[in-house]
Amino acid sequence: MNLTLFIGNKAYSSWSARPWLLMTALGLPFTEKVTPLYEEGSSEKMRAVAPTAKVPVLVADGFAIWDSLAIVEYLHEKFPQKNVWPGQAEKRARARSLCAEMHAGFQALRQACPTNFRREPRATPLGLDAAARDNLARIDAIFAAAEGPFLFGDYSAADAYFTPIASRIATYRLPLSEPARATCEALLAHPAYAAWRAGALKEGWTIERWENL
Repeated sequence: MNLTLFIGNKAYSSWSARPWLLMTALGLPFTEKVTPLYEEGSSEKMRAVAPTAKVPVLVADGFAIWDSLAIVEYLHEKFPQKNVWPGQAEKRARARSLCAEMHAGFQALRQACPTNFRREPRATPLGLDAAARDNLARIDAIFAAAEGPFLFGDYSAADAYFTPIASRIATYRLPLSEPARATCEALLAHPAYAAWRAGALKEGWTIERWENL
């Protein structure tokens, strides 16, 4: 099967990172195509690939799947031997619940700490409001409950989904409990994340409003 993953800038696109990290971690071969975010003509380029005109999009033998969750489920169905989700039914359901929670939530923390995979670690000058602190407390609880070394033992879609938030925590030097920090560090020590961040560091595109926070 010929897989092409359309992504945004590696420095800024956390949603692009999620399927990329998963596919890389599980050893699924694919071609990546980068469309820089917010550049003139980028939406038109992506609209030619998928009707949402957004990244990420996976094209499998000419068939387009858009949205990160849909991509994850497609990979699960097409490559069952790769263990995209945990093998046990209850763990699989919990992993899906967590991914859906990440997909729909944590808006306050996202806004306070925008994704920037190449930003040098330093505290956010604006601090966190109550809603963002609540988001962080929830992340702490999720990470602290991990089976180890990853959320459900072996690496799965849940880990790919939570790696960008782990990167935010490290980048903005946000506090975590010791059990939660162990999970955060495991996610960021994974070779797939190292490869993604290396790509981000090599990029020449810059979005100033996200570089100055």
